[in-house]
Amino acid sequence: MTSRRVPIVLTCSFVAIFAIGIANCQESKIKFSDLPPAVQETVKAESKGATVKGYSKEIEKGKTEYEVQLLVNGKSRDVSIDPSGKVIETESQVDFASLPDKAKGAIQKEAGGAKVEKVEEVKSGQATVYEAVIHKGGKKHEIRVLENGEKAPAED
Repeated sequence: MTSRRVPIVLTCSFVAIFAIGIANCQESKIKFSDLPPAVQETVKAESKGATVKGYSKEIEKGKTEYEVQLLVNGKSRDVSIDPSGKVIETESQVDFASLPDKAKGAIQKEAGGAKVEKVEEVKSGQATVYEAVIHKGGKKHEIRVLENGEKAPAED
């Protein structure tokens, strides 16, 4: 009888943990008209010359953030904006060859010969982080480095 309860308890625990995670971070697709006026103005400025793929609203740890997903010259660019219209962060797909030499070298070293499939330049405040996606050992991995080649801090 006890052996039957273990899977049920584990399943219930997993569901509870998953629900808590969803409650802490809620993201929903929205329309341009749903954006606050200040965010709309920022979106208009940031999306000049780009194709808008969509908008979303995210509430994480009680903070609201808006995101516009763009396509610029065939590459993805996401812009996160606070409710006052201030740009919080940009994530832009870039060519590996365009990275600073130290960042490129650090990614190549950590990739250990694996092919770099995608690189994004993430700008937040004064910091720039390069996130490279590789496949190694049959699994997808992300390498995060700073412009100077040092390992970037983990994401929140």
